[in-house]
Amino acid sequence: MTDRYQQFTRSGLGRQVVRRLGLPNPTPLRRYAPDRPALDAPALVGGAGRLGDTVASVLKATGVEVAEAERYGALVFDATGIDEPARLRELYDFFHPVMRKVGTCARVVVLGTPPRGGGRDAIAQRALEGFTRSVGKELTRGATAQLVYVAPGHEAAVESTLRFLLSAKSAFVDAQVIRVGTLGGEPIEPGDWDRPLAGKVALVTGASRGIGASIAEVLARDGAHVVALDIPAQGAELSEVANAVRGAALQLDITAGDAPAQLVRYLRDRHGGVDIVVHNAGITRDRRLANMKDAAWDAVLAVNLSSQLAINDALLAEDALRPNGRIIGVSSIAGIAGNNGQTNYATSKAGVIGMVDAYAPVLAERGATINAVAPGFIETKMTAVVPLLIREFGRRLSSLAQGGLPVDVAETIAWYANPASSAVNGNVVRVCGQSFLGA
Repeated sequence: MTDRYQQFTRSGLGRQVVRRLGLPNPTPLRRYAPDRPALDAPALVGGAGRLGDTVASVLKATGVEVAEAERYGALVFDATGIDEPARLRELYDFFHPVMRKVGTCARVVVLGTPPRGGGRDAIAQRALEGFTRSVGKELTRGATAQLVYVAPGHEAAVESTLRFLLSAKSAFVDAQVIRVGTLGGEPIEPGDWDRPLAGKVALVTGASRGIGASIAEVLARDGAHVVALDIPAQGAELSEVANAVRGAALQLDITAGDAPAQLVRYLRDRHGGVDIVVHNAGITRDRRLANMKDAAWDAVLAVNLSSQLAINDALLAEDALRPNGRIIGVSSIAGIAGNNGQTNYATSKAGVIGMVDAYAPVLAERGATINAVAPGFIETKMTAVVPLLIREFGRRLSSLAQGGLPVDVAETIAWYANPASSAVNGNVVRVCGQSFLGA
């Protein structure tokens, strides 16, 4: 779907109008392409914590130059050494002189320690969240900021997360707090970082179009054999997606009582199990609660939540999820902030977040993980039919002042799926350009 306002702001007249009226000025985002470097400009690294060697190693491995420059592609600050509030001044001392040198679509990453207990160190570390989210709102030209809490002893486990956040794959992820090592296991470094999912089997529900089709494409790009699942009514489109990614199409209504058993049997018979399960299938039946029929409530909860729980339980009961497996849910910012006319949808998507919280410790014991994405305004056929004014508000009410693309959700899911992300467990990351809704 074309964002005509963004096109207008790129024109000569549009630049003048935006500047004079102070209108939103969305920068075209730099997204991943295999022939592009990770960053367009050097990185600057600061801080005195326990992650310095890890950061240096990752930057070297990804070919990122670390040097002083007029424009920076990334600012990375290791704040794990900040053990009392007075030392928060170190953030100011590092960032203040270089904020005007942050380049277009650059990355700001702050690294911390998960705040625990009642000590002054925990107070200082919790303060990093307010700092990072505020920086995200001050950045312009498509730049983003993130905070990554890394549990002590899991320094090596942060590599997959740094690679993701410092690349164009995280284009629409902004001002998020990510936790590494609080519930996860040891990372398994892929043989090839360009195809980290080689040899893996990935199930993607709701895969016939939109975000689901993009997830299938990205997981296949990263080496996975994709089982694309959708309802029989979507059979033709589903086959097109499966053929395009050289995967398999599975027509199944996941709300049917015997669907979990059928699905487990298929995965075990055809593939000996499954490595990655992406619960993408979802529907909307929007009405204000006073006008909503019970069938609309029941259908949304069945597809968006209950079926996922039933599938998870069947996979775990039959040991069909392989070691170092991944379960990935698709929530929504509606599940965080709520939305007028979507009580059923928001309830189901908040339930997905609850699913992550409930299953994370269970899966950690099995050497597996569960996480979720929470998309904001994503340019799809569904949002294309939203009334114009509401659509424009959805696009502009974020720090990046534009809608995301299905690939932005898919790239975040691929990061979760990476075998090196074993220590990333129990996270819900918003893919919303730092939407102001529920911020």
